Amino acid sequence: MSTGYADGRQEKRLERYTKFWQKDLTHESKADSKNRLDKYIDVVNGYYDGATELSEYGWAQSFHFSRFYKGEGFAESIARHEHYLAAHMGLRPGMRVLDVGCGVGAPAREIARFSDVNIVGININDFQLGRARQYTEAAGLSDQVTFVKGDFMRLSEQFGENSFDAVYAIEATLHAPTWEGVYGGIFKVLKPGGIFGIYEWGMTDAWDPSIPSHAELAHQIEIGSGIPELRPIRLARQAMKNVGFQIEHEEDLADRPDEIRWYYPLEGDISKAQTAWDYFTVWRMSWSGKLVTHTAVKFMELFGLLPKGTWEVGESLKVAGDALVKAGQAKLFTPMFFMISRKPTLAN
Repeated sequence: MSTGYADGRQEKRLERYTKFWQKDLTHESKADSKNRLDKYIDVVNGYYDGATELSEYGWAQSFHFSRFYKGEGFAESIARHEHYLAAHMGLRPGMRVLDVGCGVGAPAREIARFSDVNIVGININDFQLGRARQYTEAAGLSDQVTFVKGDFMRLSEQFGENSFDAVYAIEATLHAPTWEGVYGGIFKVLKPGGIFGIYEWGMTDAWDPSIPSHAELAHQIEIGSGIPELRPIRLARQAMKNVGFQIEHEEDLADRPDEIRWYYPLEGDISKAQTAWDYFTVWRMSWSGKLVTHTAVKFMELFGLLPKGTWEVGESLKVAGDALVKAGQAKLFTPMFFMISRKPTLAN
């Protein structure tokens, strides 16, 4: 019998999360991929029931990557990445903005403060929604930032068409079964002339799925990131155009010649920490930091302090972390393909 928790987590979907993939890529079939795409909500909920607290501890309340300037602290870099998006979108006071796949609400709170806009965050996961509301109330932003439960593949059914001045998604629509589906829904809920800003995950043009090592990296990133299907980023660009958006700016920010790379915290090399406080952040990603964390999670799960299945999700996070570094170093993957797109004023 599955145990349900008051905070929304469910042991059954946690325990079956990793079973959506074959651990050995050579055993993967089209049926496995189709099953994940058909049951994307179960994939996402199982993943975030286990990964949310681990990510908050090991990374931040903002579940995304960012670029780094030399000497820039981790928290400052994360906030700047959010400000960069808001600034390029041209967000202005009083605008009604939708955050698609809002996590625990940290980017929404940061952007609300930065741009003085009113934000609605949508999320399918009850556990994350509860934490988002708790953190937002503590920040005194509950009147400006609100959250609703919903499926981002059915936005117009929930909000109606032409409802928002702007929409953004920060490393969230990677969980969508199709980019046309989620981008098309965003297009509908935007008012004519409205703006959509996004940081998207995907494999670069250098990635070749016919090369076994390339395919294996994508497979490992999927398993440890709750992604039903990791796709080439060129398909995101095409999907944006297919649903009717006019792309005003596009760029792979991971391709900038930054001295400090976006994946550096995942390397776990404390000699690369940019500030004193960042030593602790980077240490948590080192072999010893991961050993301490995952041993603690194992015992907490054993004594009922965490739902069963949390440790296994944590192990998949470790696999993804290593794969993200390798794919980033080889420039096979980007977590920050940046697009600013507009819904035409006279949309068909």
